[in-house]
Amino acid sequence: MRALLLEEDPVAGTAAMAGLTRQGLALDWVQTAGQFDAALARQGYDCLLLGLRPLDVEGFTLLETLRRRGDDTPLIVLSAPSQTAMIVSLLDRGADDFLLKPCDFQELMARMRALLRRASKAEPKTALLHGPLELHVEGRLAVWHGVPVPLTMKEFWLLEALVRQRSRVLTRSQIEDSLYGWGDETGSNTVEVYIHRLRKKFSNQLIVTLRGMGYQLGKISAIEA
Repeated sequence: MRALLLEEDPVAGTAAMAGLTRQGLALDWVQTAGQFDAALARQGYDCLLLGLRPLDVEGFTLLETLRRRGDDTPLIVLSAPSQTAMIVSLLDRGADDFLLKPCDFQELMARMRALLRRASKAEPKTALLHGPLELHVEGRLAVWHGVPVPLTMKEFWLLEALVRQRSRVLTRSQIEDSLYGWGDETGSNTVEVYIHRLRKKFSNQLIVTLRGMGYQLGKISAIEA
């Protein structure tokens, strides 16, 4: 599962990154509405987390813009107890749930899973598919030719990014964002290491290297055998 958090407070954002990553969530944390929009433009998310400041009116505009353009990604509001009236207004405008700060990260994860279950019931396809590859995001399960394949969290996150954007070539920078989120440092060969591991677990043809450009899933005809 991958989520995007908008949280201006660096203390709350750092705590959320640490707590939710330990729970197995791939989390990107941004601190402004502009960064939030940029993240949505370059990455698909299963859930959005909106941290409210006191008297935050920017949250209203952001949520209304999302829903107006047809983005129905589940969104959870994170707020202080004093912001009850604002929470109610955001729920009326299309937010799906709320949780009071400071957050219990296990409860937040449970709420995200519940929202994804409800969303999956409305969609006939609950797995991401590419030929013989199936990715079940909610359970972080990969299946290859009908056989489950154990993956680490970061292996799953990388593969999920490639499958979600299978028609595009992902650059090293975009893949690093999938692995670590914005602002985290990565080793010079981190991407290659994870690509090598995935090829070893599935097929050398599953992920194609396009020199000078990046990586993309291989053609289904090349991996079906």
